Amino acid sequence: MSKNIDKYLHSEMDNAAGIVHSQKRTKIVATVGPACDTYEGLLNLVKAGVNVFRLNFSHGSHEDKKKIIEHIRNIIKNEPYNIAILADLQGPKLRVGELQDGRIELKSGDHFIFTIEKMVGTPEKIYVSYPNLATDVKLNERIFLDDGKMEVRVVEILNDKEVKVQVNLGGILLPKKGVNLPDTELSMPSMTEKDYTDLAFILEEKLDWVALSFVRKPNEIIELKRLIKEKDCMTKVIAKIEMPEALKNLREIIRESDGVMVARGDLGVEVPIEQVPVIQKDIIRKCMHRAKPVIVATQMMESMIDRTKPNRSEVSDVANAVLEGADAVMLSGETATGNYPTLVVETMSKIILGVESSVYDFNRDDILTPQPHSPSYLSDAICYSACKLANDAQADAIIGMTQSGYTAFMLSSYRPRSPLYIFSKEKTLINQLSLSWGVRPFYYAEEESLDDIIFDQIKILKNRGFINSGDVVINTGSTPVEDHLPTNIIKITKVD
Repeated sequence: MSKNIDKYLHSEMDNAAGIVHSQKRTKIVATVGPACDTYEGLLNLVKAGVNVFRLNFSHGSHEDKKKIIEHIRNIIKNEPYNIAILADLQGPKLRVGELQDGRIELKSGDHFIFTIEKMVGTPEKIYVSYPNLATDVKLNERIFLDDGKMEVRVVEILNDKEVKVQVNLGGILLPKKGVNLPDTELSMPSMTEKDYTDLAFILEEKLDWVALSFVRKPNEIIELKRLIKEKDCMTKVIAKIEMPEALKNLREIIRESDGVMVARGDLGVEVPIEQVPVIQKDIIRKCMHRAKPVIVATQMMESMIDRTKPNRSEVSDVANAVLEGADAVMLSGETATGNYPTLVVETMSKIILGVESSVYDFNRDDILTPQPHSPSYLSDAICYSACKLANDAQADAIIGMTQSGYTAFMLSSYRPRSPLYIFSKEKTLINQLSLSWGVRPFYYAEEESLDDIIFDQIKILKNRGFINSGDVVINTGSTPVEDHLPTNIIKITKVD
């Protein structure tokens, strides 16, 4: 046993909170906003089941974000929880400008002009915040307004600044509402000046995850990773899938990303709404095959912004995301601005636990096996075999070690029945892994013999109350220890 094992052991009073928080396999991402941005508010959400806090950089100042980050890190320091922080970049969100009288009625059959020159909009001409509008759109392409509530069609490209459109589906247009171009191949960059400024702040604060909005091509992820590497940061990248072009390049985007978000808000506007459930299922499946964490987001419990109970359809929505194998489900306005942020997290936790404990078969052997073309195929096969052995032996725990996070993501991707505990000496990873399905991460930095390491890990988990005498555990690791090789061993142990 390591001489320094005592520093990894926790008092008995910490155990109950840690165990309750780790019971569910599917993680919860909660957006921080005015409804929950105090230390007490955030701690209440963590106790209710939040694993990841999302900071939406579409709103609020860096000063506000800094206070929230400080609160979250104090919770991690003072309480028995590991919590990840996800920074969500705004991206090039297209919007109309200010409008005359604060609103304009668009009637079916009417014509008006979109311009890229700033102005107060009138029934004849409306400003759009996209400088490449006239050069990107083509005749007869559709333009959606206000999340698809209104639809216009391009009938004439007047010049390099103005486009004439006809209203197909009318309504009341309000200032600053969003614009979507579902038929158009956009030439806009994936990051705006604001995003670069926000990224500098995110990397300075060393946040765990950063989400890139409106991803279309894998090179956008590659470029963001280059910027992160330049700053010598370990921040991991999530690709938000919300554009039709992203679906065409889905495999490559997943391969280059560290994780993926199914951003159903804009996705449901950009593609036919009836396709979204199938797209969601396909993205989850592909992410599991690539061992990449996947988040299902947008309107999961929206009715609970101002109600104390969810709609039945929302309960089914969360349950289906769990059944499909999502790593995490996300709350947006429900926790950021809703009236019952803690209650909505408690409700979502109950749905997750209800599904996982009663009807969900975690055996994924039918769809998940090691991929022969993977550059880490041998390690992947070890992780797969560990999960299979744990299932066959009805093991009480799978215990893994990782330096990069890859072993943790791979073990998680096989969705094992046995509880999954991951140890790492990389402190940054401990919180990052809070996003991954089923993973309970622990800090451990000793590098003695493999037998000593395994003995220590079992003692730590036993002390924390996660395993007991007589339990069967499966350990993965690598030897020689000092060489830090990819995972290459499996050991089965009966706990003393």
